[in-house]
Amino acid sequence: MIPSSPFLSRPGAVEGGGADAGVASHYGDPFREQRLLADGQAVVDLSHRGVVTVSGPDRLSWLNSLSSQLLLGLRPGQSTETLLLTVQGRIEYSAHVVDDGATTWLVTEGGEAAPLAAWLQRMKFMLRVEVEDVTHAWAVVGATRALPEVADAVVTWEDPWPSIGAGGYAYSTVDDGEHPGRERPWFEYLVPRERLEEVVAATGLALAGSLAAEALRVAAWRPRPGFETDEKTIPHELDLMRTAVHLAKGCYKGQETVARVHNLGHPPRRLTFLHLDGSQHTLPAPGSAVVSEGRTVGRVTSVAHHYEMGPIALAVLKRSADASADLIVQDGEEIYAAGQQVVVAPDAGQVVGRATGFLRSPR
Repeated sequence: MIPSSPFLSRPGAVEGGGADAGVASHYGDPFREQRLLADGQAVVDLSHRGVVTVSGPDRLSWLNSLSSQLLLGLRPGQSTETLLLTVQGRIEYSAHVVDDGATTWLVTEGGEAAPLAAWLQRMKFMLRVEVEDVTHAWAVVGATRALPEVADAVVTWEDPWPSIGAGGYAYSTVDDGEHPGRERPWFEYLVPRERLEEVVAATGLALAGSLAAEALRVAAWRPRPGFETDEKTIPHELDLMRTAVHLAKGCYKGQETVARVHNLGHPPRRLTFLHLDGSQHTLPAPGSAVVSEGRTVGRVTSVAHHYEMGPIALAVLKRSADASADLIVQDGEEIYAAGQQVVVAPDAGQVVGRATGFLRSPR
């Protein structure tokens, strides 16, 4: 069990719920915290995240054989992300990856660290690797800029989103330079858990809650495991082909589905960004139905109140949902008007040799 954050004892701290339980959702002023975080003047306590380490001389070649990303030759300090898929190509585990030259660090959602470590243990066979769930010993701190005050003493993961990595492909409808994720650089610092308060104090920055981090994430169209994903999700649906999949690497479990959908088909669902009606004093709950012309076409996956844009959300819709239609989000008796901005193109897939449609190839 992950220990509760020491920052919950701070004045004004309100504990988050669900996947963000154990850390503060805010410290009394969510919008101010969000502005400070966006400006690089605050850090976020993410000590509820999970951390798994893989050590040994075969670690990178072994992880490379299991996952969707090309990890061979990953340089010390270089950041990436990878997916572990089922045979059907559905996302089973997702991890932020950084190697320090001796150990590969995998940052996950808090509830995923133990099952991921157990899964990796079963896949060791005779290889020279050691797997350990070190969540009890290491905590994560998030920020929107590099922090030289702590960078020399800890492992740092820099989010590759939304850059199109080597071997990746963009499924979104905007040019790479215009992607809203460009406005949200993101760094995660792995620090010894017993030094968490000391490290945060050394930055001299304010504390922001998880609500602030979530609002910036949603505005950046950044998928989060367990929120945008479910037991049926394939990477294409969330635009994760740009950062988490290498299309030209060797074989791995689920690779056949990844290649088949990319080259020959369409993903059945697509990620979309919603601007919600801000006239109400409530927000719809994740899981609320997205309705078009009286028909449910998807579900809301993440909801936030952005300090500039107001109420916003991410949703996963059926590919057949009209990309130009105004939508309604229905949460029980509450109804919210929603304007959609397409993230993953309705004609995503079948991209080889095809220059028409919504999609744009990487430059």
